[in-house]
Amino acid sequence: MSDTESVLDVRGRDAPPFPVISDALDELGPDDRLRLVNDFEPVPLYDVLADRGFEHETERVDDDEWHVTIERV
Repeated sequence: MSDTESVLDVRGRDAPPFPVISDALDELGPDDRLRLVNDFEPVPLYDVLADRGFEHETERVDDDEWHVTIERV
């Protein structure tokens, strides 16, 4: 068990961020967390997370900065 938190900042990308996010989720161990940093609230991602067995907590840091902490259920 590594119990680590990784940060993935997807702000300002030209390509859609979902493939990068999906790859990062695949790499998460049972006790690891992923902190996703985005420039908008990624509401469409929430159902995908639930379907894949993850829970999340979202924090609005600024007008254009959202942090979503993701971990396995």
